[in-house]
Order: sequence, then C-alpha cells, then structure tokens
Amino acid sequence: MSTIQPVILTADLDVLLGFYTELFGAEQIFRVPEEGPAFYVGLRIGDSDLGLVAKADQEAGAAPRIVLSIAVDDVDETLGRVEALGGSAGGGPNDMPWGQRVAHIKDPEGNPVNLTQPT
Repeated sequence: MSTIQPVILTADLDVLLGFYTELFGAEQIFRVPEEGPAFYVGLRIGDSDLGLVAKADQEAGAAPRIVLSIAVDDVDETLGRVEALGGSAGGGPNDMPWGQRVAHIKDPEGNPVNLTQPT
C-alpha cells in the first residue's frame, strides 16, 4: 500500500474505471463492497495506487475532485496536531468496515485529506 494515495471522486465510477484500466493497464486490487454497486475501487498502476470513489452528486469539473489519503501510524495522534498547523478537522475519526480508521481533515488551503491507519 502507498503512504500517499490519490483518490478521485466521480459521479460515474464505471467510466473512470474503464479509462484507467484501458489507458494505463490499471489492475483492480480492492473493492468496497465486494458485490453490488461499488463505493470504492482501489487500482494499482505500476507501483502506485489510485482510488476511485463513487459520489453521485459530483459534477464534472467541480472542486474538490481529488482527496489525498495519507497513511499514518496513529490517526488520533495526528488528528490532534492538525489545527495547530493551520488545518481543520471535520470531526473525529471513525473505524470503517473495510479495516481502516479514518479522519477527514482539510489542509490550510482547504484541500481535503483523509488520515488513515489499519484497524
């Protein structure tokens, strides 16, 4: 798994999945849920990972469309330092059903960042 993983928000996950698969030979390495309509698809392109997230109300060209997902050793500890460094937190961390503890923050310019650690 990459330490920093770009994640693209899209209203049409299937179109982007086809684009990255056909153009770059992306391999699907993770999917949530495993059956039915996907919320998240993890792709591997070469030695890098790319995430695609289905967001029904996402307009093409609307910002933000990319979220940085950064793996940290301790989500809770890292979250505690965000505001002192000029960022903002969107609430506390949550344990997700796909095996990660996640906190949503924004950097000082308002760019969305997910702090993640395995549970």
